[in-house]
Amino acid sequence: MTTSLAPTAPLAVRRVPRPVPRWWREASELLLWALLVAVTGLWSAHGGFQELGSLGGALTSTGRLAGLVASALILVQVLLMARVPWFEQAWGQDELARTHRLVGFTSFTLMVGHVVLIVLGYAAASPRGLWGTLVDLVVNYPGMLLAVAGTLALGMVVVTSVKKARARLRYESWHLIHLYAYLGAGLALPHQLWTGSDFTASTTATVLWWSLYAVSLGAVLAFRIGVPVWRSLRAPLRVVDVRRDGPEVTTVTVGGPGVARIPARAGQFFQWRFVGEDGWTRAHPYSLSAAPDGHTLRFTAAHVGDGSSALAGLRPGTRVLVEGPYGRLHEGVRSRRKVLLMGSGIGITPMRALLEELDQDPGDVTVLHRVSAADDAVLAGELADLARTRGASYVLVDGPRIPGRVSWLPRAAQHLTDVEGLRHVVPDVAERDVYLCGSPGWMAAARTAVLAAGAAPEQVHLERFAY
Repeated sequence: MTTSLAPTAPLAVRRVPRPVPRWWREASELLLWALLVAVTGLWSAHGGFQELGSLGGALTSTGRLAGLVASALILVQVLLMARVPWFEQAWGQDELARTHRLVGFTSFTLMVGHVVLIVLGYAAASPRGLWGTLVDLVVNYPGMLLAVAGTLALGMVVVTSVKKARARLRYESWHLIHLYAYLGAGLALPHQLWTGSDFTASTTATVLWWSLYAVSLGAVLAFRIGVPVWRSLRAPLRVVDVRRDGPEVTTVTVGGPGVARIPARAGQFFQWRFVGEDGWTRAHPYSLSAAPDGHTLRFTAAHVGDGSSALAGLRPGTRVLVEGPYGRLHEGVRSRRKVLLMGSGIGITPMRALLEELDQDPGDVTVLHRVSAADDAVLAGELADLARTRGASYVLVDGPRIPGRVSWLPRAAQHLTDVEGLRHVVPDVAERDVYLCGSPGWMAAARTAVLAAGAAPEQVHLERFAY
């Protein structure tokens, strides 16, 4: 069934963005290390080493350093969650998510260490004992109750970010809980400014920490709230077509005058909200399944949760809010003329958009479409037609998984190694850029096979969307 509200405006000339240079990633890494060095330097300048002479002083001073580094990393976490386009486009969704997780667990571990060391250090120099000191710190020191609440909020985020815990949560629930990271960071601020001597010991320290908080807050307000709202008010976007592409798959097309102003490329994704629908305040990431044409944006999603299942009931004319575009799965990262596009399941959707947009001559592009059953091949007809039109090769690899083996191949090809199977389909895979999208396990197996077949790591481009 298809419902549509066909646009009547003429096609606009769309903006094609230049890719963010890879060196931006190295520059952001350098800034992170410079921040940690500056924080450690200020701790040293404010007597950090001088206090190591006694047990109580050593515990307290080490706890101060742990707290300072934890605070800096929490603010880095906020920046990573703020969807700053330059960071996101330089790192890509996959690497940014892994960095976000690593920094998050590290900052929380240091924060717990800060609490334990400070309490032990104060108790070593106090007649109240351990529990008396703990109660005194929480009840009588300014901002400490707020800091306890902030620690609990951050602890909830960390616990639900553990792999086994995430697997038990729906995306909508996990996303809502994850927003408490902002609350945790905000509740810690009064404690740091009121009782943290390292924050107020010098003008340099005060300027540094206030600047870090201002930049973090400004990034969230600008890119999580300001840009989407401004874009929506300036040039509204609306649903123009809703199409069922299978029992559990829906394709949505969005149009409006604002599309031409969005610098999107095939292969990228957006965070989508549909105003007025249930749960519209929570954004959902969907990749473009058609190349942007300056007039419409289109995505295709499998029904895997409440948000994606509700797409089938969208009505033409529904107001749309978008954040993005995000991701480095686009032509701007291409380094070779020949390209292999590998997608499994719903992960084929950005490959379909790339096939449409990539600059190519006949024979340059091969599309490898992995599905459990041929009837489940999303957009197979469109892919086959596009491949014929553009002179590309389209290979559908169907069949159930190989039991007891992590592989990208189907059971019918279990007599082959993953590399043999890949070279059978694409003999010159080592000479191609390879774009991957699918389930995490399948992508890991496919990437391993591509590298073992002779491709260099910089030739492989992928996005993971597992939360």
